[in-house]
Amino acid sequence: MLRGAALRVTRPRLAVLAAVHGHPHADADTIARHVRAELGEVSTQAVYDVLRALSNAGLLRRIEPAGSPTRYETRVGDNHHHVVCRRCGDIADVECAVGDAPCLIASHDHGYVIDEAEVVYWGVCPTCA
Repeated sequence: MLRGAALRVTRPRLAVLAAVHGHPHADADTIARHVRAELGEVSTQAVYDVLRALSNAGLLRRIEPAGSPTRYETRVGDNHHHVVCRRCGDIADVECAVGDAPCLIASHDHGYVIDEAEVVYWGVCPTCA
């Protein structure tokens, strides 16, 4: 996977991928804790650098819900959305109800070539309800 994205295979990159795969929608601090549990001492900056490189290479997807830290997931390249709990911040995947990206048509595109629409559903999760 890393070599296919023209990235060197390193222990921190493998550990970050494993942490995100095991904990989808985790923030960088949570991912860093899991990486440290696996590798020992790894700086927070190193984890951020790996997250940026993996996101830029298309191996991770960044999720940035309003009022929440950036989250990461390994589910990329499909057309899914997210539901966010207003109370605890939990995030879950939601399949697109419409179909292929961008799945929504803008009322006015202002000349942009739109290739994606990001939908975030907000509510209260079953645990918080």
